[in-house]
Amino acid sequence: MTITTNRRDLLLGASALGATALLGLSGQPLRAATPSQGGTLRLGIGSFDSGETLDPQATETKFMQNLQWQLRNNLIEVGAGGVLIPELATSWDANDDLTVWTFKLRQGVEFHNGKIMDADDVVFSIKLHLGEDSYSQVKSLVSVISDVQATASDEVTITLNAPNAGFPPVLALTCLYIVPADDMNFDAGIGTGPYILESYEPGVKSIVSKNPNYWKADRAHFDSVEMLAIRDVNARTTALQTGQIDAMNSVDPTTANLLAAMPGVDLLQTQGKVHYCFSMITTDPLFADARVRKAMKLSINRQDMVDKVLNGYGSIANDQPISTAYEYHNADIPQHEYDPEQAKSLLKAAGAEGLATTLHASNTPFTGAVDAAQLFSEHAAAAGINITVSREPEDGYWSNIWGKKPFFASRWSGRATEDLMLSLAYSKEALGGYNATNWDNDAFNVALTAARSEKDDAKRRALYAECQSVLAEDGGLIAPVWADFLDAKSSKVSTPDAISGDWDLDGNRCAERWWFNA
Repeated sequence: MTITTNRRDLLLGASALGATALLGLSGQPLRAATPSQGGTLRLGIGSFDSGETLDPQATETKFMQNLQWQLRNNLIEVGAGGVLIPELATSWDANDDLTVWTFKLRQGVEFHNGKIMDADDVVFSIKLHLGEDSYSQVKSLVSVISDVQATASDEVTITLNAPNAGFPPVLALTCLYIVPADDMNFDAGIGTGPYILESYEPGVKSIVSKNPNYWKADRAHFDSVEMLAIRDVNARTTALQTGQIDAMNSVDPTTANLLAAMPGVDLLQTQGKVHYCFSMITTDPLFADARVRKAMKLSINRQDMVDKVLNGYGSIANDQPISTAYEYHNADIPQHEYDPEQAKSLLKAAGAEGLATTLHASNTPFTGAVDAAQLFSEHAAAAGINITVSREPEDGYWSNIWGKKPFFASRWSGRATEDLMLSLAYSKEALGGYNATNWDNDAFNVALTAARSEKDDAKRRALYAECQSVLAEDGGLIAPVWADFLDAKSSKVSTPDAISGDWDLDGNRCAERWWFNA
């Protein structure tokens, strides 16, 4: 059996394409018909860390994702609607049992240092994330790889330890950038990407200049890109209004309507796969009982969250991450409703009446997270649950709070496929990594493994549906809402007709895809 590039594109894009749309709410022009060249794009980014580096193994924040994709490429790119686009790989095929994948590479592509990219660079870049010594954030997802070989100068063959029909999107993930073989000086920023690093001060700013030898003729329209680390959403908004920046991520939903009404400013609302959540570490004694976890899920008023935290820019979720933007969304899971009395009953049965806990939050995971945590505390009080909200420092939140404290605010921006999202955050393989709730469920793990090797579409859909159902009922994830991405830009900046909904700012690739009006 061979799965071709086009077939995978169709599978990934068919259902999600309609769910990801660009909505200009201010009445200002969103795009010019023909991209113009030149100018300096200035971006205000709210998610960053003063300790981060350009090491591909560690790409935690939105600032770093944007910067990495300004400098580097993957083998595969995720476009609007979740469609896979050949990037440094031109095509990929699998053997009949889906255990061996062969990737043909683009020829003649130059790194910033003049070296021509070849298969050895790809093998080196992938192996960075393999093995016991790797600290890569995608280590659990690439653990399916048993061998990676350069089988020609323009060909890489990857052997898996089990069949996996959904393997190619793994190579589109953040972290899996292609860098020069044997060059561990990652902070030099060498890549094959649209821009060349001029300067980078972690937690402050970065400046890149256009790569004159960039291999994508229809991309990288700006002469340079400057990113500013601006944590406070009000400060980012003011910077946009006063012309200090040209675009920003993570608009505050509660003031989005006011921003959209301002002349010269466009609000970009992109329906995607992001879910805001509160996570319980299931191995902590407080949350080890599934009845306690279910009680917590019944103690949150989801519609109140949509109305007050999202200001309507989103929809009610159901404690699992696979939204309607995914092909295999399970619409048949009974919706968890706000039911304080049932929550009380579950806590009594679990011997946990009068549960008291601390919810750790900052606005780093999502704009309004602290207010959402406080609102949750008010909801839960009706169930006899005492939630104390601890506002944590913004800097270092991902490294010091997320996955460390028993109960914490979080956010997931979604991934290209169901398998990537479920595997990265909730599978047994991800324990010790991105599985921040430390949840390990046999039924879930068995169904997820089976789905990867299932060739029959209906059976595969049923297996992913089972995964979602088990996670919603038993997992440590409280996901009350699916949120739209809300970014904003100057009306002098144009975008393509449709933008990516996997991350904000057009998949965090706006520097490559956008341009100034002529």
